[in-house]
Amino acid sequence: MKFTHLENLLHKERKTARRLKSGHCRTWSQKAIPPHCFNRSILRSFSYLLYDLTISFILYYLASRYIHLLPRNLSYVAWPVYWFFQSSVLGGVWVIAHECGHHAFSNYQWVDDTVGFLLHSALLVPYFSWKYSHRRHHSNTSSLERDEVFVPKLKSNLPSLVIYLNNPPGRVLYILFVHTLGWPLYLIFNYAGRNYDRFACHFYPNSPIYSKSERTQIIVSDVGVVIVTYLLYNLVMTKGLTWVFCTYGVPLLIVNISLICVTFLHHTHSSLPHYDSTEWDWLRGALATVDRDYGILNITGHNITNTHVTHHLFPKIPHYHAMEATKAIKPILKDYYRFDNTPILKALYREAKECVYVKSDDNEEAKGVFWFDNKF
Repeated sequence: MKFTHLENLLHKERKTARRLKSGHCRTWSQKAIPPHCFNRSILRSFSYLLYDLTISFILYYLASRYIHLLPRNLSYVAWPVYWFFQSSVLGGVWVIAHECGHHAFSNYQWVDDTVGFLLHSALLVPYFSWKYSHRRHHSNTSSLERDEVFVPKLKSNLPSLVIYLNNPPGRVLYILFVHTLGWPLYLIFNYAGRNYDRFACHFYPNSPIYSKSERTQIIVSDVGVVIVTYLLYNLVMTKGLTWVFCTYGVPLLIVNISLICVTFLHHTHSSLPHYDSTEWDWLRGALATVDRDYGILNITGHNITNTHVTHHLFPKIPHYHAMEATKAIKPILKDYYRFDNTPILKALYREAKECVYVKSDDNEEAKGVFWFDNKF
């Protein structure tokens, strides 16, 4: 169902929504959410990080110490079990690094940046590069001109290949392509990102994504990734490519696949509008996201999956307060809050089928509002 009534209400309330972008939004949040939810505890944040890293090390120790001693048939079972649990835990580490980028880890920016840099570098993510592009995504969510990631195309701008992929095998191929190669392609070539007038890359200091004041930190991010890559190279020379691939490479690949899956499903749904510059404002964009249910992975992912609406409204709320904050704002948001409990694999295929491009609203008064469609 498209939230046409909701969109009409938002259209009438644009001036109010624009006022909510600044001080009014903060006032509203303080009234709706218990004040302690905005408190960042450095001890509590580190406790979650220490827990994740401890579990990750135990899993690594058990895998590297014992799996090779198992009969071959059992090792074929043990490795996938290790990959599942290790990638789930590392996904939680990824989320904590992501919170550092939002200054949601502690009250000290230098602590957040240090922790985030170390964690993201270890996962081959350029921390400061992604921090700045991701913040701009939060500042411009669902804007067709300025959003940074998963920016849908108009029907007139679709590559001709999309028409040939508009069938079950093609959709499966598209899903596999996006989820395996989408993350590195986004970082290197800005795939599925904002349309810039020149080459945009998360590793390039002079990329149009960044301002002049940010370029030094982009270089620092690159150095972090290069150092970790060098360490991995030395591990390959010492332990062998197969060992590094099994203990580190596959879990990291699954983490990246999960990242794309979660991001894609948070911002792709037939009920989610996009806006051009005539209709967009911050509040409307922040509300144009949907929470999902990933079962047990909600817990290992520190609830980034099912509290994403709250995260877009108040990104500095730490993950351990996000569920309480979500429960507090749901009665206020009412129809403005979107949640979809469709099984994830079913949802992936459905959104790939139904959300091919966006087209303008049929309502003459809301021509700057765009909805997903799939008809050719």
